[in-house]
Parts: sequence; C-alpha cells; structure tokens
Amino acid sequence: MSTGKHLIAPSILAADFANLQRDIEMINESEADWFHIDIMDGVFVPNISFGFPVLEAIQKHAKKPLDVHLMIENPDRYLKQCKDSGAEVISVHYEACVHLHRTISAIKDLGCKASVALNPHTPTSVLNEVIEDLDMVLIMSVNPGFGGQSFIPRTYAKIQELRNMTLNRNDSLVIQVDGGVGVNNASELIQEGADVLVAGNAIFSAEDPAALIHDLKKINPPVHLI
Repeated sequence: MSTGKHLIAPSILAADFANLQRDIEMINESEADWFHIDIMDGVFVPNISFGFPVLEAIQKHAKKPLDVHLMIENPDRYLKQCKDSGAEVISVHYEACVHLHRTISAIKDLGCKASVALNPHTPTSVLNEVIEDLDMVLIMSVNPGFGGQSFIPRTYAKIQELRNMTLNRNDSLVIQVDGGVGVNNASELIQEGADVLVAGNAIFSAEDPAALIHDLKKINPPVHLI
C-alpha cells in the first residue's frame, strides 16, 4: 500500500448485536479506518452471521468505508447486492470461486475494490495468474467461520511470500490480515508487510474499545539494530 501507514478495520462480527448502532458510532468516532463485515452462509463456513438487511443498516450509520468479506459459496450471485448495500471493498474466497478472474472483473465492473481471501491451508502461489488484477489480498490467520481463535504463526511467512510476488507486478497491492490480531502481534504483522489489520475480539472485548483501536493504530514495526 502506497501510504506507508497501516489501517485498522474492526470486525463487526465481534460487536454487540443488541447494541449495534452504539458500536458503529464508536467506530465512527475512533481512529479506525474501515468497517470489516463478515457475511457467512453456513455452507462455505460452519457458521451463519448476518445478511444484507444488517449490512444495509450498518451502511445507514457508518461514516467509514465498508469492507465486506464474503465467506459464502458462489459469491458471484451477491456481488451487485453487496455494492447496492454499501460495500466499497469486496473480498471473495479463492476456495469458493470456480472462475476467479471473472469474479474479480465483475467486482471491478461494479466500481468496488476487488480482493481475494485465502484460507490458512491455501498457498499464496494460487494467485500468481491474477495478482496484477487485484486491489487487495486477505490472508486468513485463523480458520474462517468463528471469532476468538488463536493466530496461526505461518501467517507471517505468507505475508512475505505475497509481498515478494507483488514486486514489480502490483506494488500497490494491499495486504489484509484477519484472525487473532491484537496488540501482541500487530507490530510484527506490519513489519512483514501487512497494510490492513482486522481485529474483532481484541477490540470489542476491551474495556475501552476506542483506546484499543488507538493502540493498534499507533503501533510501528520493530526497529532491528545492526
């Protein structure tokens, strides 16, 4: 990412659904950059989150971009509905797309940023033929479907591999990391090349979520003295 400063995208999946507007307003007033919204179908992942009525409700109150992560089978069916419901960034899973290049093109044709998500077991090499076409890659650092899972350390190497793949091919590609992200690993993730940190439980379980967002935002990669 060209700005050189990482973004924070709180995951709405970890918000208090009974007080969703309150949590949306907290994000609006905080230093967070995006709303990260997981839509799950109970088929691609073993969980069901929420659908487009909730996404549209979030859109009405959100003052920051909506980053929509489709954890669903055959996502092509819902791309336009995502756009119409306020999505500015749409992530589809490599594992769910039979014709990935066509799906990426369809997202861009809608005027949205196109992103592909990779499950922990999926190597970055599968994106070699489409890396120039992408705006963002979402690296899952837990198995998708549920919040509160432990971070998978192999993620650091995957970020490096992906960043190396983009050299002189797509230097502006944004790398997003989702799953088990918090103040304990944010610095190293940024050092390895992550641009956007998705955090759910770390933020919404904090005593002061806005302060936790501030802490994540101000983190810098470690300086290694020679």
